[in-house]
Amino acid sequence: MRRGDAALVRRAAFAGLALLASFCAGGRNIGNTSIAGHGAISISIAPNPIVATRVSGSTYDFPFEVVVRETGGRPVDIDKVSADVFALGGIHIGKESYDTAKISGMGYSTRVPANGELRYQFNPRRDVTDNHLFQGVSADVRVEGRDDAGTPTSAATKVTVTRG
Repeated sequence: MRRGDAALVRRAAFAGLALLASFCAGGRNIGNTSIAGHGAISISIAPNPIVATRVSGSTYDFPFEVVVRETGGRPVDIDKVSADVFALGGIHIGKESYDTAKISGMGYSTRVPANGELRYQFNPRRDVTDNHLFQGVSADVRVEGRDDAGTPTSAATKVTVTRG
């Protein structure tokens, strides 16, 4: 091996380790964003962990409820509820997103009253062809909205997923 080749191999190995470390660390910032004096929200997920229930064959339901609480003293209109799903090591394997129209179409209000709460029940159905995917699965659930003055606010939390 030539001297230049050895340096190239070391750089490639280092890049691979750095990439692996970033996957393991997740790199996902979970939390709430709000501005003092404006509407703010917090969220919780029930159950946590989300328990996948087999419907038939490799088809599973993933029932869960998102509880959105307004904590800033002003009404908040919900713009979006989303979930990014990650496999073991932080590898992104899926995304689900519900905008205002989709939430309203499910029969839910999108306005959280000042100091009030809303509950959204979701039950996505997915095909899981490899049971190994249930090991180390997590999801980042995020809710985004705007208060009655148009100021944006959001909240996020992490949940795990298990097989029932």
